[in-house]
Amino acid sequence: MPKLSQFALAGFAMLAGIGSSVTAWAQAYPERDVTLVVQSSAGGGSDIFARTIAAQMSELELVERALLVENRPGGSGTVAYAYTAGQAGNPYVLQTIASSFFTTPLLGQSPVGPDDFTPVAAIAGDPYVLAVNGQSEIQTLEDLKDAGSLTAGTTGVVNDQTILSSLLSEAAGIEIRNVPFDGSGEEMSAVLGGHVDLIFGNPSEIGEQIEAGELRALAVSTAERLESMPDVPTFIEQGYDIEHVQLRAIVMPADVPQEALDYWVERFEALATSDLWREEYVNRHNLEARFVAGEELQALFDQMNATFEALMTEAGLI
Repeated sequence: MPKLSQFALAGFAMLAGIGSSVTAWAQAYPERDVTLVVQSSAGGGSDIFARTIAAQMSELELVERALLVENRPGGSGTVAYAYTAGQAGNPYVLQTIASSFFTTPLLGQSPVGPDDFTPVAAIAGDPYVLAVNGQSEIQTLEDLKDAGSLTAGTTGVVNDQTILSSLLSEAAGIEIRNVPFDGSGEEMSAVLGGHVDLIFGNPSEIGEQIEAGELRALAVSTAERLESMPDVPTFIEQGYDIEHVQLRAIVMPADVPQEALDYWVERFEALATSDLWREEYVNRHNLEARFVAGEELQALFDQMNATFEALMTEAGLI
């Protein structure tokens, strides 16, 4: 058997050292607490999402270190997104996202965009319910066609609500004019006061008004009926090819180590498939259970970005 040269032996030793250091890094991570950045203020849907993640990760003993929720509101999410994107390579920062993750860069109002982040996981889908004033003459989706032209309240110029308005307008062959408001409270007041005809709201936001009869639910945007609203049909079962939910997803900065990404994907999958998550978050807030990661999540991000871009181009915004 030929003897190995000193150079070859040194090379093997170096490779062995690299391999052992990578293994050691993976086993040690995380060595300190991790920050979970939220792009909105305390109390909103994203904040509840983040704080539930932090609490349940700890309760289920899925993480060795604490997840520290940090709210960085402002600029339709740009303050938080710019901060996280500026942490490129830092595996100790996570970030929640909303539709502003896609729309604000397209409007040219953000210095960073989806390409500046690493998708980690989507662990819930927040569906939308189409509803009208409880006193409205509109009883079903078919009644919308007779109305001809309608108005719908939104909480932004372009967001998930405007996507649904566009899809419904095209499917039903009607005109829907979106009326933006500063917040969901103003939007709710407008539809209850008869100032706009329609509202696309998350179940957690408009469920009480529907139950009280102040609003009438016409359809839900999921593939199947919601357990919390079994009497409300989906768009699909009424003959409208409409399915769209708000992703409750997590990203990291660009260029984070693969080992750190794998660590969080594994943890988020364990969380998303736990009974605690389903019972105390998904069911409690009338969400849709889901888990998407890897290339599938990246493809979903690309699809959502393209959809927003098309809608905004059509509207003359970009």
